[in-house]
Amino acid sequence: MSETISETFSLDGIDPLLFYGANDAHLLLIEEAFQTKIAARGDTIRITGNATDVMGVLCLFEHLSELVLKGKHLHKKDVKALIDMVRDNTGEESPDPATNTIVVSTKKECIRPRSRGQKLYVQAVKQYDVVFAIGPAGTGKTYLAVAMAVAALKKEDVRRIILARPAVEAGETLGFLPGDLKEKIDPYLRPIYDALYEMIPPLKLKKLIDEKIIEIVPLAYMRGRTLNNAYVILDEAQNSTLMQMKMFLTRLGVRSKAIITGDITQVDLPEHKISGLIQIQHILSELQGVKFIYLTEKDVVRHILVQEIIKAFKEYEQNRLNSDTAQSVEKVKDVTLAQEG
Repeated sequence: MSETISETFSLDGIDPLLFYGANDAHLLLIEEAFQTKIAARGDTIRITGNATDVMGVLCLFEHLSELVLKGKHLHKKDVKALIDMVRDNTGEESPDPATNTIVVSTKKECIRPRSRGQKLYVQAVKQYDVVFAIGPAGTGKTYLAVAMAVAALKKEDVRRIILARPAVEAGETLGFLPGDLKEKIDPYLRPIYDALYEMIPPLKLKKLIDEKIIEIVPLAYMRGRTLNNAYVILDEAQNSTLMQMKMFLTRLGVRSKAIITGDITQVDLPEHKISGLIQIQHILSELQGVKFIYLTEKDVVRHILVQEIIKAFKEYEQNRLNSDTAQSVEKVKDVTLAQEG
């Protein structure tokens, strides 16, 4: 029997009468279509039902709110069309809707993969115990990892979430930064905090952190631990060495999952150090239970210009590589000619 969950949706700046329809007609239609219980009070709606149906309703509400904000006067046929669309999108590429929907929501959004690469990423996490997500900025690597961890904690599939990041100095010396050790390290962990604050109310998040159900730590603090019943995430893994990567992966205990995310084109390690994320691909690529997912600019879900910026940098790096290679060949020719002369 499917687990029953309850989620809320807030109508921020939307006229409830336009959204609900005459005599709550729109809500009744949605309630029947998704076999959920929908209770509206003022500008807050509570949806109760099995996880898949509740997340489908949240997605539907997201689309409906966008239409109302654009000035669209909703009719029953509009709501029915959106119901069909949400069902079609949720079932895309999988007969199981839950495969493509993550059971956690922000205030105005249900979280779900938005590109083919992201869908493969979510599916891989469901099927494998260790998943590497490698790709450029904006492809949802960290956000989706955190969302899947929060969803697993919510369903009690795991008891803890551990989120780690290397505290790479990136041109600055930590000792010269103001504050105690926590204040010096927190800026490196801020993106993880930001993702969590979107998915968990601040007071509840603080309680979970205080009780160490959720831990956000520098990678170095993982040494010597064994993590059972946990979702373990290593973010910005391109800034870890191979030995740090080995240390992290060998922390994994019984009934635990690990997600390792990073962008191998954005390594901030000193020049004499090689990224562990680059090396680990050759070491673990054939290991069963481990999956590598490669995201590209096509999976970027930020501003449309971000895709173009990534492509431009990619072309620039390739042209520079070709130029350097050509110069090296010319130098070899010059040296050879000089020796023959």
